[in-house]
Amino acid sequence: MANILVVDDEADLEILIRQKFRKKIREKIYTFVFARDGNEALALLQARDDIDVILTDINMPGMDGLTLLTKLPEASPVIKAVMVSAYGDMDNIRTAMNRGAFDFVFKPVNFDDLDTTIEKTLHHVRQLRETLQAVKENNILKMYVDEHVLNFMTHQEFEKSLMANETIEGTVVFIDICGFTAITEHVGADGVVKMLNTLFDVIVKEIINHNGHIDKFMGDAVMAIFRGEYHIDRAIDAALAVKDSIAGVTVAGFTDKAFKPQVSIGINSGEMISGNIGSASLKRLDYTVIGDTVNVAQRLQSVAKADQILVPEHVYQQAKQSFNLKELGAVSLKNKALPVAVYEVIE
Repeated sequence: MANILVVDDEADLEILIRQKFRKKIREKIYTFVFARDGNEALALLQARDDIDVILTDINMPGMDGLTLLTKLPEASPVIKAVMVSAYGDMDNIRTAMNRGAFDFVFKPVNFDDLDTTIEKTLHHVRQLRETLQAVKENNILKMYVDEHVLNFMTHQEFEKSLMANETIEGTVVFIDICGFTAITEHVGADGVVKMLNTLFDVIVKEIINHNGHIDKFMGDAVMAIFRGEYHIDRAIDAALAVKDSIAGVTVAGFTDKAFKPQVSIGINSGEMISGNIGSASLKRLDYTVIGDTVNVAQRLQSVAKADQILVPEHVYQQAKQSFNLKELGAVSLKNKALPVAVYEVIE
């Protein structure tokens, strides 16, 4: 059973959660407890140590959600928080992520998306708990085991727990803002950050609107993952929406002429490895996806021109009934022995 703390001053949200998750509540998969602001949440966390995940609003009387995030490491090193808020601008998203938020869900809440987000967060929390248990067991071993043997066991156990992974099926989308590097040569740091945040805000909202998840920001690019039913269709719909929305943004005042943003997009679908990727010795890891599916998506983006959305042939075969696609021929991609047949998604 997973114990979830919901921190929100809106009574309606409690009613909706009890209604939407009634089956999982009845089957004792989820148990929900509620607090009206950050102060109540911290008091509740002091009273019980079995909370796994926190769903918290940002704007609340008393202690707000962003302040609560700064208090959570002291309350529990394992609990992860998901922001559930109507304040979905990029500044709030970045502030929340920098303060340790695990994910961000917009209001009005899509409860299917919220359920998927809760499951993903619970998976991460369980991995952390397993790691802490391994550390405790190793501390006990210190009293009985030779130091050299213990060092080997500790390293192996840490790698085993933190490097746990699974193979998933999904669609990955790489979105790059075209011409942004050239613009930064003529724009001050504040202007660069403001412009990039504005464009990222547009991209993030479209990805989330189509039930996708932001995996990471990489310079002036975004990597997003789509899983579940119709993940290919939702990914392509999101890519088209991003292209249209970005085309409607005018960012003026940074150069002699207004910067007209465009995006190049690569999409690929298939099996990916999902897990904590990074350095166990530095204890710096990123929960992400890797594999050939991801690599091909990124390389398709790298060869895409401005306003192009490129997919490989197997994605074309699965999407051609729902979308207009144009064959572009075979393209050589980095580290691929043979040219890859590429198709462009057309409006």
